[in-house]
Amino acid sequence: MSTPAQIIDRQLPTVALIGRVNVGKSTLFNKITTHHAALVSSIAGTTRTRNIGIATWRGKSFRLIDTGGLTFNEHVPLEKEIIAQTEIALKEADVIVFVADIKDGILPQEKTLTKNILRKKKKPVILVANKADRPQDMLSGYEPEWLKLGLGEPQVISAQTGGGVGDLLDKIFSLLNKQTKRPKTTKEFNPIKVAIMGRPNVGKSSLFNKLIGEERVIVSDMAHTTREPHDTLVQVDKQYYLFIDTAGIRRKAKVNGQLERVGIGKSLEVLNRADIILFVLDTSEPISDQDQQLAGFLEKHAKSVIIVVNKWDLADDNSETMRKDATAHIYARLPQISFAPIVFVSAKTGFRTHQIFPDLLKAQAGRKIEIERKELDSFLHMAVKRKLPTRGLGVNHPRITGLHQIGTAPPVMEVFIKNKTSLHSSYLQYLKKRLREKFGFYASPIIIRMTKLKK
Repeated sequence: MSTPAQIIDRQLPTVALIGRVNVGKSTLFNKITTHHAALVSSIAGTTRTRNIGIATWRGKSFRLIDTGGLTFNEHVPLEKEIIAQTEIALKEADVIVFVADIKDGILPQEKTLTKNILRKKKKPVILVANKADRPQDMLSGYEPEWLKLGLGEPQVISAQTGGGVGDLLDKIFSLLNKQTKRPKTTKEFNPIKVAIMGRPNVGKSSLFNKLIGEERVIVSDMAHTTREPHDTLVQVDKQYYLFIDTAGIRRKAKVNGQLERVGIGKSLEVLNRADIILFVLDTSEPISDQDQQLAGFLEKHAKSVIIVVNKWDLADDNSETMRKDATAHIYARLPQISFAPIVFVSAKTGFRTHQIFPDLLKAQAGRKIEIERKELDSFLHMAVKRKLPTRGLGVNHPRITGLHQIGTAPPVMEVFIKNKTSLHSSYLQYLKKRLREKFGFYASPIIIRMTKLKK
């Protein structure tokens, strides 16, 4: 079934950044959007999938696309996919920003791009000479060779320092204001922030594309195809969701090179801004130590979690009985997130992926539940009556004198006990289980802090 989502940024005019490798497109993307979403390095081919962001200038916004650097070398990994992503960006663009390196001048790749791609598109093109980081570099923009491309004089900038970027934005706006879609003031959104996480090659990017309803990120069998987080804001009915695709996370010993290390670091940083994690597992593979470590990481950060078992269509037996057995096995292997509901999907075919949206709404509501003091008093009375508190360290038997809620998202409880006593950790787990049975807290961890009363 197709996704019910509508992508919000499609309502804005689009500017595409294109060019060969290592001309500074991602640095310019980060400078204009004022976010460091795009991974920047001196390694050719760092950017693979289009990065899409919202840029605001003089109070009005437009959609900015960063594309992978083109080499026209079929031996470069994923070159064919990168070209396809660039073609999509060019098709969507209202204005094209063609970025070159002012220090290198015009190379054969620039001539090929102009002849084979830009002149065929018949769209407004701004030629940019980037990396004019020193005053003396600015003069190179007046060299006659720049005019040979037939795109006029270049806008000389330094994406690194920001020099000339304001003039470039003024030029972009002058061209966008002549288009059917024009820059406009955007309203503030309050989306549910959903990060898609898991090991490499479990289908995170396929799930991301299916949920947003567009082939926005590259999908391949190559490990670490996704190198940096990709954000997309969508609307379903009246609710907004920000979906974040992340790089696959694996053990340090298996990490290959600087780009993967940085990409994994960015994926882990996503936890700080996500509300809910879609933790993706692969039906065809056993739960690994890395899955267990990631589950522990999610527990430590107290995030709401939905476990997504992907590739369920490939299972030899995907009956209801098998689902129950698989569920029991997952909880046994990942006890840290046993509070997380489990959904069985196929990101490739779309099987049950649309059902994730109701689960996300329930999870968002679950993490924001607030319980009144009177209800907690009644709950505590019944819980203690059902099972007396068990002691931890010490010899004195504990007595619980109160239970209060002191926070939400995630829910945080404070349990008060008699001085010079302690509760056994198993009793805290018992209270969490009873709280969940009574009040729900769907997909959310429950934090219980223990406070000893003074004499």
